[in-house]
Amino acid sequence: MSSSRSYSTQEPAVSVRNVSKRFGDRAAVDNVSFEVKRGEVYGLLGPNGAGKTTLLGILAGVVTPTSGTVRILGMNPLDSKTRGLVGFCPQEPVVYDELSGFENITFYAGLHGLSGSEAVKRCRELLDKLGLLEHANRRAGKYSGGMKKRLNFAIALIGEPEVLLLDEPTTGMDPGIRRSVWDLINELKSLGKTVILATHYMEEAEVLSDRVAIMDRGRIVAEGEPDMLKRECGLRAVINLELMEPASGALKLVEPYAYEGAVYVDGNSLRVYVEDPDMVAPKLVSRLLNNGYKLLAMRISPPTLEDVF
Repeated sequence: MSSSRSYSTQEPAVSVRNVSKRFGDRAAVDNVSFEVKRGEVYGLLGPNGAGKTTLLGILAGVVTPTSGTVRILGMNPLDSKTRGLVGFCPQEPVVYDELSGFENITFYAGLHGLSGSEAVKRCRELLDKLGLLEHANRRAGKYSGGMKKRLNFAIALIGEPEVLLLDEPTTGMDPGIRRSVWDLINELKSLGKTVILATHYMEEAEVLSDRVAIMDRGRIVAEGEPDMLKRECGLRAVINLELMEPASGALKLVEPYAYEGAVYVDGNSLRVYVEDPDMVAPKLVSRLLNNGYKLLAMRISPPTLEDVF
């Protein structure tokens, strides 16, 4: 991808220093700092209202921070040169319902300076990658929510950006389509593109991200590689127990064996977080059986990002 400014491949693709964004008395983003390397997928996790969308808006240059410094490939995100290097896929699709899918993406191709056969080839290629080519001539207003999200993604890619900002890109997609989008993100990573991904799908963040930042109330409260975060939280395994009867009565029996008392009940199921599953599992089974509970199944699994979260 060409640019009128050369930039060092050694400098971070994204640098955020002490960035805050206030709306009145509320800090949507509160003194956030991080760096993302070129070719890295950086996941943003957090509950609704944590500040992920506002932070992505700042990186995209559509939200002005109250304080702090942001650099994208060494440049200010508000610089017009930078915007040609950044693809932004916002949470709400930026498509025109009265235009067809093909007309939508060619409109945005024109904004990136593409025209003629070059634009047509690029647009058809992206629509095909995202499973929309056969629907290219339908009005976008007739698209499902998931189809609009895919069109939104295609629009973000039309300028062949070096940095891609994705805000909940797979919400509303069925599992098969979601997996194809994951494949595309991995393909972009293999080409050296940098991706910042805000998602509420823990599996998505774990599968795609080299590093993850967990946000809460505008701040980054934890950051690191997914496996490192799982180790740091002290969990080695999760013991899943399926009982014949409601599991709520067994809660007090198993709590002493759980890491910091972390036990979750769902109907007839118990989810027990432990440090040493080989030692704890036999004791759990014995205690449940000795107290009259009938065990239907037991499964030991490694912790996930959802468990950390």
